[in-house]
Amino acid sequence: MKPSAAIALGLTLAVLAQPALSAPRTKPTGAVTPPTEADWRTPDPDTVMVIDTNKGRVIVELIPEVAPGHVARLRDLTRAGIYDGRTFFRVIDRFMAQTGDPKDSGEGNSDRPNLKAEFTFRRTQTTGFVPAAEPSGLQVGVLGSLPVFSQHWSWHEVTSDGKVSAWGTYCPGVVGMARDDDNNSANSQFFLMRQPYPSLDKRYTAFGRVISGLEAIRAIKTGEPVAAPQDRMDKVRMLSDIPSAERPTVRVIDPKGPWFAGEIRRQREARGADFSVCDLSIPADIR
Repeated sequence: MKPSAAIALGLTLAVLAQPALSAPRTKPTGAVTPPTEADWRTPDPDTVMVIDTNKGRVIVELIPEVAPGHVARLRDLTRAGIYDGRTFFRVIDRFMAQTGDPKDSGEGNSDRPNLKAEFTFRRTQTTGFVPAAEPSGLQVGVLGSLPVFSQHWSWHEVTSDGKVSAWGTYCPGVVGMARDDDNNSANSQFFLMRQPYPSLDKRYTAFGRVISGLEAIRAIKTGEPVAAPQDRMDKVRMLSDIPSAERPTVRVIDPKGPWFAGEIRRQREARGADFSVCDLSIPADIR
């Protein structure tokens, strides 16, 4: 089974396992205080992918703490120019947009060896995870811009390494790696979520999130596969490699700051028992 087929399996299982889409989410009421300068953080430019597509610019923050091997691979392939001109060959409306195949068909890979799965990671109290809720003995929150589920921190007292397991959850904009039926078969193909699909959690490595340009991903022509795909990544670069004269300035809300703490409170009050980490806004300032 090729990577594209594996994602099809993921979609089938997700549709079976996920309840019908709920009514439109209630928006929090009341004025929202704008973030202050102290509420912003500047991500490492070596972890920011700038993807110029024919639908607009997409900026992705990679999170090496959760999947260092996958982040290193995307950085490597980006710098090798492998992703330039690659089409979005498989796009499903309420699911994801898949790309990154040198053959633009879902049948290809790079010449690099396949990657070992990084479905989960081990975290400490200093990893940077910011909890937002504690459903069923777990903790859910964010690490950087990535929504994350984790074992409750109290479990670290009984683990052999003093850490707990955590994993990225598939909210809109989350970036995951395609694979076939072998867990350790991811290579170059990746997908960007158009809508939430938590049924993919711990089955596909999640390692980044779109912080700007999700509307461009949702504007890509759909198809399974896309008929005569025209939508593509024209140019993909790491932010650190863009000449300073044309390099965008990128800032993202710091989840450890007071503005984000207020955002957690607002969303939890608005959603009540229906609160999801996907409700949390992670604003970005791109100039």
